[in-house]
Amino acid sequence: MMILESERFIAEDLERLEQAIADRLLEEPKATRERLARDHQIARFVDRFQDQSKRLLELQRDADGSRAKEIESISRGDPFEEFYRQLAATKDFHRRYPNEPVENLERAYKRRAVEGAEGGMNGIDIDNMFTGEELNGRFLDMTQNHTEYLNLPGVKRITYLQYLSIFDKFDGFTRNQKGNDQYFQYLNNITDYLESFLRRTRPLSNPDRIMEGFDNEFEKDWEEGKITVFPALKKAAGPQKESTPSTANANDSTTYCDVCIKQFGNQKAYENHLPGRKHKKALAAKEELEREKQQEKENEMTDGVTPDPEKPKLIVSSSKLKERAIGHREFRVQKLAELLSKEREDTKVNVERKQSLTERERQMELEALLRESTTDPSSSKKDSDNDSENEDKIYNPLKLPLAWDGKPIPYWLYKLHGLGVEFPCEICGNFVYMGRRAFDKHFNEWRHTHGLRCLGITNTTLFREITKIDEAVKLWEKIQTDKKKEKQLQESVTEMEDEEGNVLPYQVWLDLKKQGLL
Repeated sequence: MMILESERFIAEDLERLEQAIADRLLEEPKATRERLARDHQIARFVDRFQDQSKRLLELQRDADGSRAKEIESISRGDPFEEFYRQLAATKDFHRRYPNEPVENLERAYKRRAVEGAEGGMNGIDIDNMFTGEELNGRFLDMTQNHTEYLNLPGVKRITYLQYLSIFDKFDGFTRNQKGNDQYFQYLNNITDYLESFLRRTRPLSNPDRIMEGFDNEFEKDWEEGKITVFPALKKAAGPQKESTPSTANANDSTTYCDVCIKQFGNQKAYENHLPGRKHKKALAAKEELEREKQQEKENEMTDGVTPDPEKPKLIVSSSKLKERAIGHREFRVQKLAELLSKEREDTKVNVERKQSLTERERQMELEALLRESTTDPSSSKKDSDNDSENEDKIYNPLKLPLAWDGKPIPYWLYKLHGLGVEFPCEICGNFVYMGRRAFDKHFNEWRHTHGLRCLGITNTTLFREITKIDEAVKLWEKIQTDKKKEKQLQESVTEMEDEEGNVLPYQVWLDLKKQGLL
């Protein structure tokens, strides 16, 4: 194909791509599945638009001068001679390739009457893009990440619902846990999943630029020293702590033993573990390994082998690179979790909702989802015109809240959660909460916390179940008064010493002396 014809073809392709994108943006599908299919199709059009623009710029730069030669051949000499020469070349091409298909740009980007009859729009299969738990990108499916988290050494067993609240918090891991390869693989998997979910659910938000922005922010914070990956070094159980568990408790409040790489349920179990046989054996093995390393260094010095000065630098640089890689993954997980906060909260609500369903209700829900996914879009589009009025009018005489499918929830579920009971809160500006669950949840929300701070109350954790302003003010005054009395009592305590040197409070000492016991 001639260069000028190639430029004309690309220019036409760009115009039709622009028109196709505009036509699809004018429509706003109601169903989540159709909206995702439309967004992915627009994203493909945008990528093709960028590729074609690059091709057009390369042709117009004319690096080899062929474009200038073609223009010169047309502008000089007999124009009919050049025309017939190009016409003969075109006929010869089609004579040699008679079945060569011709790309019709008008039909390539035209919206068809039935799109997605085979489960996708122009080859975009939304059903196979998401798992059943994700429900076309509405919820997160982190069950596999939850299983990997439970398999990490030294972590407590938590439920999937609890994991959804803490998967982006890494402060509870020790240095040995974070230095484990299994932890690094866990971070890689969770980062890959969240990034994949972002690309599948928000194809038009330019995920590449978002991830690049995260990387730039991490580089800036890392250079400024704002990111701390490993916690401060703490000796879990040294030789001096072996016989005194109380000393270990005073110096290290954690219940994780770095020597044995084991997490304990409470502080008492951790203290009882320190003088045990297994801990002593692991501690002795660790000390023996350190002595062997020290002996190797001394042997190198006595043999006259000069130690390599670059070796310690390489060790430090490799550990720093590992720390930076871990910090980069943790930073990405936190930023992606913040970006997907809405889907995260919806997932937690959905998990709670599924836990309250019976087996029969879960089966009915799965059947409804299966029917929805296997329904022919063409038939549903034909029936939508006839049933649009009936769908808009939902029979809801009891004014029940709507579920995720836009229909009223069952009345038994409405009664089970007590959604008909009103809970007013005077501290929140007489805001009324429907149901006990919403009422209990609002004590940790900004509205209630802001109302308490306006009253001068700083410690908001002590004021649960208190909704009246006068009750909150009286309780706060009582707390402040008790604190002052306790402080005065501590300051006015007088201590006495008996003949044996025992220190006793003055009142106890006086009572014992009156009884003749001193």
